[in-house]
Amino acid sequence: MESDIKGLMNKYEYGLEMLQVQLNVLIKEYTKTHNYNPIEHVKTRIKSIDSIINKLNKKGYELTPNNIYEYVYDVVGVRIICSFISDVYEIVNLIKNFKQLTIIKEKDYIENPKESGYTSYHLIVSIPVYLNNRTEFGKAEIQIRTIAMDFWASLDHKIQYKFPNDIPEEVKNAMYNYAIDIKNLDHKMLELNKIMNKYKS
Repeated sequence: MESDIKGLMNKYEYGLEMLQVQLNVLIKEYTKTHNYNPIEHVKTRIKSIDSIINKLNKKGYELTPNNIYEYVYDVVGVRIICSFISDVYEIVNLIKNFKQLTIIKEKDYIENPKESGYTSYHLIVSIPVYLNNRTEFGKAEIQIRTIAMDFWASLDHKIQYKFPNDIPEEVKNAMYNYAIDIKNLDHKMLELNKIMNKYKS
């Protein structure tokens, strides 16, 4: 079992490397075509075994290679940070139209924020992993968001760890109000970008 899980994790690492290459090609091609790079930076990670176990436990499954593949979509995680909301949707469309990736699931938390105020665009994709004599497939979660959304999410993540059981209501309310402020700021920055583009053209 342990060797099977180790083998699966190795495949996810290969998958992440391939996904990074594919995304880099997409972004470079877009930048050359439009003379504009919509991305500020990209973060990647492989979920730790401890995190995988916790996630499976919450869903009521034991640690097996099949359960990891079937029920943990974000073993491979990619976060793409953009300047503007319009850039987020440009990247989403770019990925969705890329034939080497298959979209399994998508969630637009920008149009439909979570109850906490969290906003981002999530894509679960199937990634091909090319091995010596066969092709296998893994899954990855790609989160696309603005700098402002990422700032809020980072703070929310720290709060979740600080209050593992129940987050105080005043903290919840404050974070929700800040999420509204950030949404308004993102829209203001988008309007500013439109003004800048007017002068540029």
